Amino acid sequence: MAVGVLALQGSFNEHIAALRKLGVKGVEIRKAAQLDTISALIIPGGESTTMAKLAHYHNLFPALRDFVKMGKPVWGTCAGLIFLSDKATGQKEGGQDLIGGLNCTVHRNYFGSQIQSFEAELAVPDLAAKEGGPETYRGVFIRAPAIIDAGPEVEILADIRVPSKKSIAEKEVAELQEEKADSEEKVIVAVKQGNLLATAFHPELTADTRWHSYFLKMVSEEEQALSISEEVLDDEIQPTKIDLPIF
Repeated sequence: MAVGVLALQGSFNEHIAALRKLGVKGVEIRKAAQLDTISALIIPGGESTTMAKLAHYHNLFPALRDFVKMGKPVWGTCAGLIFLSDKATGQKEGGQDLIGGLNCTVHRNYFGSQIQSFEAELAVPDLAAKEGGPETYRGVFIRAPAIIDAGPEVEILADIRVPSKKSIAEKEVAELQEEKADSEEKVIVAVKQGNLLATAFHPELTADTRWHSYFLKMVSEEEQALSISEEVLDDEIQPTKIDLPIF
């Protein structure tokens, strides 16, 4: 199993350390050609604008998009979530390129600036069911994005309650319709879609390696499926043996 970690900027060393704890060697990826040597990729947290500029400089975007389209497992954390999303809001003037593949809209820096970073206990029943441990996970949010809209094929793995960002007028309408306005709403902070995994928080900055283990199981399942497909294909292209009559 060869798992790459995009090593342009951000917390790639921490992801590699987490993989090492689980007995897997992480490969630092900086060039497009290196993607041919790995079976899965982690896109770490960092400063998304800086990472995008470096990806442009190394001409990585076309190769990264092809990697996702091939169906290989990819996990994006924080800035990585932004890159994997099909659409992003709250970007700097001029925007930035995205890799895409995840049918969702993400709001960049949804929770505010660096000084508004925080930690929170998240309900993670699916993670706990597959990896064991408690049904909560302490997420580290650093200038974190959030998913504000997700397609029907996107599986929600974790969300968080935040103060409602509805306008006063919207709240008044809600009060008339529901008699009581809700002062909180939920935003999505972890999702899975096919072979894509994304978290708005930083699992690599905690001692809890369950998200890394969860992703490695995704990689193993994909490798097993690929192996079965190759065996079936080999059986289909085997030449048919024809016994000729002997005179």
